[in-house]
Amino acid sequence: MNEPKPKPLNVELPGELEPVYANFALIAHSRSEIFLDFAQAMPNQPKVRVKARVVMTPLNAKLLLRALQENLAKYEATNGEIPLPGQGEDLARAFFGGIRPTTPEE
Repeated sequence: MNEPKPKPLNVELPGELEPVYANFALIAHSRSEIFLDFAQAMPNQPKVRVKARVVMTPLNAKLLLRALQENLAKYEATNGEIPLPGQGEDLARAFFGGIRPTTPEE
């Protein structure tokens, strides 16, 4: 049996939509939903302010994960590997302390 082809979506991006910058994310879930809170963490500021919350089904979250993996692979193919903090490091310190450049001796 032939399955019908999916129809393309017509996505509208409103002109007045304000972009949200986030350098911090919190992820939680219930049995039926995944919660993504996007926040801004600033150096020397003890509070992290959540700027946007996205609620998705687990299926849509998994599809988002796949889309992010594919897009990051394309990005790295063009721009080089994105360095991550070393294992065993404090993740917050690595992100907010900056990634130290390696020297020729290392």
